[in-house]
Amino acid sequence: MLLCAGDEDRSTQSLRRRALVLAFRAQSDVLVDLRGLVFADTTLMIDLAMLSNRLRRRERRLLLQGAQPQIMHLIELVGLHRLPGVELLVDGASQPAIA
Repeated sequence: MLLCAGDEDRSTQSLRRRALVLAFRAQSDVLVDLRGLVFADTTLMIDLAMLSNRLRRRERRLLLQGAQPQIMHLIELVGLHRLPGVELLVDGASQPAIA
């Protein structure tokens, strides 16, 4: 599980590197808890997209949970939710990708 909280932007990108490296090596799907994330920029979305791509190659999924409205807007804006292997979870249940 990855926990994203507070603000995540270019200035915090190096701080999340270790967590992403560990997630790349995951033996199962990776759950990203976004409930505590207040602000994010596209650098986080790019990092999550790269993680999703690596996980998908190993038949794993990236599960996004608890995105606040402003974060959900960013996810939709960059199209993260449309990538193969990315699933949005609402109340713990998988939701179909938003078209």
